[in-house]
Amino acid sequence: MAAVAEAADGARDMALMEICGTHTVSLFRSGVKSLMPPNVRLISGPGCPVCVTSCGYLDAACELAARKDVIVATYGDMVRVPGRAGSLESARGQGAAVEVIYSARDAVKLARENPSRNVVFLAVGFETTTPATAAAVLEAEAVALENFFILPGHKVLLPALEALLSAGDVPIDGFLCPGHVSVILGAAAYEPIVKKYRRPCVVVGFEPANMLEGIGLLVRQVAAGVAKVENAYGVAVSEGGNAAARRMIEQVFAPAATEWRAMGSIPASGLALRGPYSRFDARAKFGVEFGPDYEPPGCRCGEVIQGKLEPTKCALFAVKCSPTAPVGPCMVSSEGTCAAWYKYNLPRQGR
Repeated sequence: MAAVAEAADGARDMALMEICGTHTVSLFRSGVKSLMPPNVRLISGPGCPVCVTSCGYLDAACELAARKDVIVATYGDMVRVPGRAGSLESARGQGAAVEVIYSARDAVKLARENPSRNVVFLAVGFETTTPATAAAVLEAEAVALENFFILPGHKVLLPALEALLSAGDVPIDGFLCPGHVSVILGAAAYEPIVKKYRRPCVVVGFEPANMLEGIGLLVRQVAAGVAKVENAYGVAVSEGGNAAARRMIEQVFAPAATEWRAMGSIPASGLALRGPYSRFDARAKFGVEFGPDYEPPGCRCGEVIQGKLEPTKCALFAVKCSPTAPVGPCMVSSEGTCAAWYKYNLPRQGR
């Protein structure tokens, strides 16, 4: 902490964005966020996969769950996110088959064990989880599995950062870049952001000491008026990343425009199944479409995930929206900014 304070001493006010929801939670849980110097503000970005998933995707998932011949397989955070007509949890309460799984391969196993049902895996997440989905599709293809499908919802991180910076309505002086995504991408992947927008990027892990190290490096760069990529997580992240994982992703998926909650359609920020694997797309199989995005009345999750608003500025926060009765996805996910503020910041607000 002393290194951050020393680097910030005499520097201008600055806003540093931690992109990843896991960073947000770790910064709160460890107390690091509360120890920042007055001129260093940490803001949360669009790095929670569930939070940036559009309502149209959730509605399509619920539509599939309502089918008697379908089992929806999903990671746990998706179950309680409300859509227009309810959540997967409420659908399960009405008899829908919704199974919480821990890996994409579990969905393949589920399809093998239930040959008379169609299994649809909700393929949501950034580059961290995309290789596992690609591997599941390749496994299903190899064994000619006819009842396994995915609902494509994977996101690509860098186009979202470009969209934020291009919009220019959120002051961002530097990025604390996620360690797990960077294991796949490599630290060098952030060079275009640095060169085009002159914003420093520092890759860090999730331990408090490493996050403080990364924040210190960012503060020094901003104070000195320089911008470069620095890798403070060299124990896990290389310059080039995991080439084998990226090849697997590129074999199965192609870049595509996709809808982000409240951010609209961002070019090349999503992934569509390539031709040879398009038969695994649940949309084509079952005739479902992703409808328009939607925010529940009063919910400001869309502003929270873009760093435009702190959760406590939302009128619903801790009043009508809480982890036990969430209105928006930022209060549902374990990586959600609102959930982190509620769990770790409420005591300091005297609630």
